[in-house]
Amino acid sequence: MTAKEIIDTPDSPNPPVGASLRAMAVGQSTSSSNDTQPSRAGSLPQVAGIESVTSAGPTLDFAQVSLTLGRTTILDNVTFQVQPGSVHALVGPNGGGKSSLIKTLLGQMPHQGRLSLQWPGAPGTIGYVPQALEFDRGLPMTVDDFMAAMSQRRPAFLGLSKHYAAAIGEALERVGMQDKRKRRMGALSGGERQRVLLAQGLIPAPQLLVLDEPMSALDEAGIQVFERLLGDWRQSGITVLWIEHDLEAVGRLADRVTGLNRRVLFDATPKQALTPERLLTLFSTHPRSAA
Repeated sequence: MTAKEIIDTPDSPNPPVGASLRAMAVGQSTSSSNDTQPSRAGSLPQVAGIESVTSAGPTLDFAQVSLTLGRTTILDNVTFQVQPGSVHALVGPNGGGKSSLIKTLLGQMPHQGRLSLQWPGAPGTIGYVPQALEFDRGLPMTVDDFMAAMSQRRPAFLGLSKHYAAAIGEALERVGMQDKRKRRMGALSGGERQRVLLAQGLIPAPQLLVLDEPMSALDEAGIQVFERLLGDWRQSGITVLWIEHDLEAVGRLADRVTGLNRRVLFDATPKQALTPERLLTLFSTHPRSAA
C-alpha cells in the first residue's frame, strides 16, 4: 500500500522546520495538522552514502492551497501535481508566492487547502536547499563545521562524526568543494557557499529535493556542477521541486513547469509552458487568467 502524508490545515500556524535545512516526512498523517517535522540526521539508523537512493521519490499534490497574511493574499487556490522522480520547475515573478509555497510544504507557513505526499513505500527524507545562507561571516566556522552542524547530532566543535565523515566527503566531492573543507564559510564566494548548500541537501540521501533558486549565485563552473547533479537526481528517481528564474535553464532541464503568480497560470511541459504569451501573462502585475 502506498504510504501517504497529507497536510490539511485550516488556518493554524505550523511549527518551523528549525535549524536543520532538511525535513523528514513522518508516518501516516492526520488531517488536522502539518506532520512534516525537522529531521535529525543523527537519528537515522544508518547513512549508506549519497548514491543509495533505491526507490522513486513521492508524488506531491497541491489542492486548493491558499495563504493569506493579514489582508494580503499570497496564494490563491493553488492546485497542481508533481510527478514522482521528475524535475518540476516553479517559475514566476518576485512576490508571486513561490517561496511561500515551499515554506508551506516544509511546514513553516499556515495555509488552507490540502497538500499531500504519496510515497512509493515508507516515507522518506526531504532535502531542502535555500536560496541563500544568512550568517555572521566573522564566525570561525569552516565548511567541515557547517556540514557537521547540518548532518550530525554531535556538536560541530568536536569534529566530524565517523558515522557521517564519508558521506560528507562524498557530498563535497560531488559539488567540487572537497579541497576547501577547511576554509571559513565567511571567506567563500557566494557561488562556493551555494555549492556547500547543495552538498548539505544530499545528507541524508533525500527522496524529495526542494530547491529555492539554487543557480542564483553560481558561476559557470558551479552551473555545470548543478546540471550534472540534476541529471543524477533524475536518474536516481528523486522528485525535485525547483524554483528558478533562469527560464533558459528551465526550458532545457525541467520535465514540467508550473507558472505561479499567486495562483497557477499554467502547468505544462517546458515547450508548451514557456511561450511568449504565457510568460507575458505570468509576469504581468495583474495576471489576467489561467492559460
